[in-house]
Order: sequence, then structure tokens, then C-alpha cells
Amino acid sequence: QFGRTEVIDNTLNPDFVRKFIMDYFFEERENLRFDFYDVDSKSPNLSKHDFLGQMFCTLGEIVGSQGSRLEKSIVGIPGKKCGTVIVTAEELGCCRDSVLMQFCANKLDKKDFFGKSDPFLVFHRSNEDGSFTICHKTEVVKNTLNPVWQAFKISVRALCNGDYDRTIKVEVYDWDRDGSHDFIGEFTTSYRELSRGQSQFNVYEVINPKKKGKKKKYVNSGTVTLLSFLIETEVSFLDYIKGGTQINFTVAIDFTASNGNPSQPTSLHYMNPYQLNAYGMALKAVGEIIQDYDSDKMFPALGFGARLPPDGRVSHEFALNGNPQNPYCHGIDGVMEAYYRSLKSVQLYGPTNFAPVINHVARYAASVKDGSQYFVLLIVTDGVISDMAQTKESIVNASKLPMSIIIVGVGPAEFDAMEELDGDVVRISSRGRFAERDIVQFVPFRDYIDRSGNHVLSMARLAKDVLAEIPEQFLSYMRVRGIKPSPAPPPYTPPIHVLQTQI
Repeated sequence: QFGRTEVIDNTLNPDFVRKFIMDYFFEERENLRFDFYDVDSKSPNLSKHDFLGQMFCTLGEIVGSQGSRLEKSIVGIPGKKCGTVIVTAEELGCCRDSVLMQFCANKLDKKDFFGKSDPFLVFHRSNEDGSFTICHKTEVVKNTLNPVWQAFKISVRALCNGDYDRTIKVEVYDWDRDGSHDFIGEFTTSYRELSRGQSQFNVYEVINPKKKGKKKKYVNSGTVTLLSFLIETEVSFLDYIKGGTQINFTVAIDFTASNGNPSQPTSLHYMNPYQLNAYGMALKAVGEIIQDYDSDKMFPALGFGARLPPDGRVSHEFALNGNPQNPYCHGIDGVMEAYYRSLKSVQLYGPTNFAPVINHVARYAASVKDGSQYFVLLIVTDGVISDMAQTKESIVNASKLPMSIIIVGVGPAEFDAMEELDGDVVRISSRGRFAERDIVQFVPFRDYIDRSGNHVLSMARLAKDVLAEIPEQFLSYMRVRGIKPSPAPPPYTPPIHVLQTQI
């Protein structure tokens, strides 16, 4: 149990206020269950209250819904309509901002016997217990009582832990070579005050308490002025998803003869009635997570390296559902069904060519470069690539497009060539041109097989590793293109229930 909402008395249309903070991982399937109860007494024991039903979903489903708002039926009491629940998610955003600030000072106290002072500023944020933690030092400006410091960038989290009214203490020092810097004075402010920008509110008197105590006529030890204050918000993967960017998922399956005869138990394509084969596990593991981010849940599924009926021609990009005009399958279950159907009708052949399926997805990606769609191609293969030069060329071209490629290697083969395509160590190149960004993630499935034979665990591990790089690859495309997230749709407001009174 993760938490409970507050109890709202005597209503069938409650609008709960309590929020729950959860860690979100794009690459993991995070299953949630909401249970609803009618509270009859003060007892914390749920069995003492009436069960009204439950709702199952994943965190990705909520986040991936339009405006991150999911509406779903409540189920669990046979033969009874249990109503619906609306769940909304928002990313905790107050701490993703950074600030660019610049300060100058006037008429600071002269501390050096021979020349003027060499001033620098030290910023401290206050902690809950009243103590202070240093969070930034400016550079030293030599030999002046009227310094202008360079602008600096600091995250709002570092400056005030996201609390806009928390005290920020700024000390002014005169730098000394031996490290015994002389204290000139200090002042306090807050993020909220600073955010007013350059104004009369942001001119601060620098006070030295010792001097103030000793000298009756003491006014200050100079002033510090804020010259500029600029807020920069770091946009996240979720900002784009919330703004409606769809992730399109395409599957490509290796039907080359090296996989072995599908009717034999030794084959990687063996259709075991009791459990998924390696291809099925890889498809399901990755697909079940990505499908939460695709509103129509229609996925093109392609095969390569097979001879097709009726004439036995070899194809490196055929539709698994047998319909080249419309290769879309409904949901991951539809993809699995089309995969099994193809195994019965096509003849495994060769060679292992990747370029055609990469180019197939690249054609779609090239037609929508405005950030409204992003394409992920999952290639599941048993082995050695035959068209390495063409594949590299395709990947270098695709690195300019809104797409990522995931390659899962199944079976015992050597996958050295695949490691080369995964540009983590050396950026991939073709004919002297380097890929604009790293868009390939390769993993051998054998590294994820759970020793105890727990397939659920194997699949979860695989998905976690394979998908972890996608949000960063996605953001790198958007940043390079200067594409900002679309604004999220307005938040949902529940309809007002009119209370009818009898007269």
C-alpha cells in the first residue's frame, strides 16, 4: 500500500485533494492499483469498510494519456457498474529551473593598505535548522571598489531548494593571496525578491555588523546591485509527452534461416504452446512499455530475410499481417498474433539485411520533423549483418530524424558488428560522415535471462536497459532542432453537480 486519500463525506462524485509523489521511470513498467472504499467508521482496517471497486493501470499509461489525464472504469464487483475514476499526473517542476544572474557593487570598503580591494561574493542558502550552506562563489575582480562580476548560472534547487521565500545570505570579501580573505560585509535576500529583476528593490546595503556596533555614524560598507535576472526552464521528456508528442513504435523481426526451423524446439522461432520464445519475449518486454505513449496503439510490424508466398520472392521489408498497404497491428498482442501467423506462411531464408527496415521507418520520420511524433524501431535478430555498409549509411542518415533504433540480439551468435552500430564508444560513421547523434541501442538478450527461469524478470530487465536511453535520445533531437514542447491542454475541471432541492 502506497497511500490513502482523505475521506470525503456523503458524495458519489468526490474530488480528492491529496497528491502522491512517486518516482517515475520511462524504462520500467510501474503497475498501479487503486482500491475504493466507502468508509463506515474510524477504523483504519479496510475490511471494516465497504469495497466499492478497483482500477488497474500503469504509471506510464497516466503520463502518456492526453494531458497526462487518464479516465478509466472502476471494476471488481461482478454485474455492477462501479463508476469511473480520473487520475492526473504532473511532473514536480519547480526545481527544474535555473537562473542566470549578474551583480555589481559600488563604493565597497577599501581593505588593502596599498591598493583598492579585490572583491568577490559568496552565496549561501539557508537550511531548515537555520544554518547556511555555501552554494556559489563569484570570481575575484582585482583592484576596484566598484566591481562588475560576470553573470553566472545556478539551479533554483541549489539556490533555495525550490523554496522561493527562503533566506539567501550573500557575503562580500576582499581576496588575499594567502587565503585570509577580509570580510567586507553581508546582506540577505530571497529568490522571490531577486526575481523582481533590476529595480530599486534589488539594491542592497552591505553591512559589517562589527563596524556597525563600533561606529555611531556607520551607514554601510558599500552597496551591491542586481543587474539582471533570467529564468531558464529545463524542459523534460514528460513536457513533450504532456504536450501531445506521440511515440510511434515499429517492430522488425529477423526471418533468416540461421534461426532454425520454427517447428523444431532448438529454433529461436520455435512456437512453444506453453511459453514465449526469445523473439516473443523481446517484443512483449519492450512493446508493453512503449505502447503507453502511443494513443492509437497501432504498430507497424515488419519481417525481413524470408521468402514470401505465393511465388517465393525474398523480401527484407514485408508486413507481418500480410497487408503491405496497411502493416499496422492493434496493440502488442496484435503484433504477436501477426508474428505467429507469418511463421506459418513464410519460408526462412536470408541474407540478414537491416537497411530496408531502417529506411522504411526513416521515410515516415522524415515526413514529420516538427516534434509532434518520434519513432522507435525495434529490430529483433539472431545474428550477423550482411549489409553492414548500407546499414551504417542508413543509421547516419536517420540520426538527423526523430527516431531511435533498438536492436535486441537473440541466440548464441557473436554480436561484434552490433556493438559497432551502438555508438556508445565510437560514434558511427559512413563514407566520412559521422552520425549527428547516437540513436542505436544494442543489447544481447542472453545477458538478461534470469538464471531461475523467471521470464517476467528477464523481460523487465531487458526493457529497463533497452529503453533507458530513449528519453535522452529524444531530447537530444528536440534540442538540436530547437523544438519546444507544445503547451499541455488545460487542466481538467470536474463538472459542477447541480443540487436539486424539493420544495
